[in-house]
Amino acid sequence: MPASAVCARSATIDRLSPYPALLAPFTLAGKRLRNRVMHSSMLTFMSTNSMVTEGMIQYHANRAKGGAALIVTEALAMAPHQTGPNRARLWNDDNVPMLHRWSEAVEAHDCRLLGQIQDSGRGRHEPGRNAEAVGASALPDDLSWTMPHVLTIDEIQRMIESFTTSALRLRACGFSGVELSSGHGHLFHQFMSPWSNRRTDAYGGDLAGRTRFVSELIASLRAACGSNFIIGLKLPGNDWIKGGIGPEESFAITAHLTAPASVDYVMFAQGAHARSLDRHVPDGNGSRVPYRDLMRSLRPAVGRVALAALGRITDPAEAESLIASGECELISMGRTLVADPAWVRKAQAGRAHDIRYCVSCNTCWDNITTRHVPIGCDNNPRVGKPDEVDFWPEPAAIKKRVVVVGTGVAGMEATWVAAARGHQVTAFGRSREVGGKTRLRALLPGGEAVSSVYDYQHAAALRAGARIELGTQATAASVLALRPDVVVLAAGANMVSPAWVPQQARDAGLVPDLRSAMQPLIGRTRRESGTAVLFDMDHTDGTYAAAELLHQLFEHVVIMTPRESFAQDTALVNRLGIVRRLHEKDIEMIVLSEPIWNDDDMAQGRLVYGNVYNGKGGTIENVAFLAYATPRAPEDDLYEQLRAAGVEVKLVGDCRAARGILAATSEGHAAGNAI
Repeated sequence: MPASAVCARSATIDRLSPYPALLAPFTLAGKRLRNRVMHSSMLTFMSTNSMVTEGMIQYHANRAKGGAALIVTEALAMAPHQTGPNRARLWNDDNVPMLHRWSEAVEAHDCRLLGQIQDSGRGRHEPGRNAEAVGASALPDDLSWTMPHVLTIDEIQRMIESFTTSALRLRACGFSGVELSSGHGHLFHQFMSPWSNRRTDAYGGDLAGRTRFVSELIASLRAACGSNFIIGLKLPGNDWIKGGIGPEESFAITAHLTAPASVDYVMFAQGAHARSLDRHVPDGNGSRVPYRDLMRSLRPAVGRVALAALGRITDPAEAESLIASGECELISMGRTLVADPAWVRKAQAGRAHDIRYCVSCNTCWDNITTRHVPIGCDNNPRVGKPDEVDFWPEPAAIKKRVVVVGTGVAGMEATWVAAARGHQVTAFGRSREVGGKTRLRALLPGGEAVSSVYDYQHAAALRAGARIELGTQATAASVLALRPDVVVLAAGANMVSPAWVPQQARDAGLVPDLRSAMQPLIGRTRRESGTAVLFDMDHTDGTYAAAELLHQLFEHVVIMTPRESFAQDTALVNRLGIVRRLHEKDIEMIVLSEPIWNDDDMAQGRLVYGNVYNGKGGTIENVAFLAYATPRAPEDDLYEQLRAAGVEVKLVGDCRAARGILAATSEGHAAGNAI
């Protein structure tokens, strides 16, 4: 690693600190970092018309205020061909005043701010194809099949000049450095990969040729910006593409690019714009710190350059162990610091129990890359707000009696916030535990981390003095007996029986909804004969988590949907992982079909089904389990009764309209704050 990093390694570590290695200072390019925590680049979708906005500045300033030592911005428009409205423009002076404000807002908190240089090239993860895409060779993107314009040598060199000029503009505006994003299947990755680079000129062929674009850009940046300007390099560790960049190729690329010691840190990203896109942001279906072993194997390739660990690091103890064991010098986290910008501050104060943990759900990714709305978080309803860091509500001017009906994540969020504002709050929950139906999701494969949402809410509610009555079915009479000024109705929603189930079968409970059907299976280990059939009109990840559990318990599993494909209501990165796991487990998937009810067949354990268009289908034999996952109807029976009694009622979460955890926590939070 650079001499500055060697000196930093010998710095005095505060042994009284709860995380002495993680919180020890470090030095990059002569610039002091107060600890080892970096905020990874995350698109905020807060730029408007290519301009830096107050929202972007506030978001990053919050993470600096919360204790991060270094922040990498979202990808910036640093070359004239980058004209998308959601990238802040740097290739001219339009944003110079706001760039100054941005750097001042972050660096004022003793946090180094780096701008990210990135170009997606041919990579695209949205429907349709990008006619403006550029690339190394005339080969389509592995995911979208976008065919790029092949960059000429002159165009490559002009891009290097543009990136360098923009980096100089950042330095002049007070930024501490840049990060060159060369992973994730983006343009620089495409040049380095033998799979996507078929060029025969100086920028193709052997390792030196395929890495020439990146190595020339690094040399240009260093020569122009000087030795006290941080240059970070994100590289592909394993893109999971046959013929692409696997660990061995990554080792060779890393050793080649770091040999001149012109970069200050390296980190490894996984996946690409292909069926491996989900490796980029691993969800709860794998281990924590899933790329630790890969990072260990690649570490020798970085030589004397500092290494930053990346990939589902959520807990201070995990980060501490990586630094203390010498596996890396820095910890780079994106989603973790979206969920709680005060993560470092809380770790320093010995308050890890107070952290609102990332649940690896990828809602943030879905917001910014699929729905094209500003970044959001299931476990942080205040992303980017001025008072976001270590938020605790302001006391209400007038104290009220508040009743919350429902102790799922919407109700519990409203409960703790309203109680923290000083209101007298009573929450009723039918279950004997908080969490509502989210608790079931936490017990299914890949859902363990979701429990941190309601665990935080429960602890905060008790701390704030809320009264929580569990195992109690709220009625209009029991609610009104408390003489509430406001009622927050958060009773959730229930799946609706599909049309193919006849009324007599519904009345007899012959075909249960998936949630009811899974409850008695939780904790069971005995494998049964027969086939489990799941009719899917839900298309969210909980349904497929249930299918994976059914795979453990039955000899065969079938998922059937009337749509043309599966998991359409999940983030693309999650969907790719879901579909991969279903195929790996040999779970049968039948599309464009629905059951055809026949009493005699059902009595014999046979399920007949037909195509929704032509009626052609088949029969599933030996059916031992049949359930449906469908859209949910709000359980809002108390709404009109309470309003008729003259009580103000706020509907939140699924009780308002069935959606996901993001809507539940956001609406519960807003309701609690509005009382």
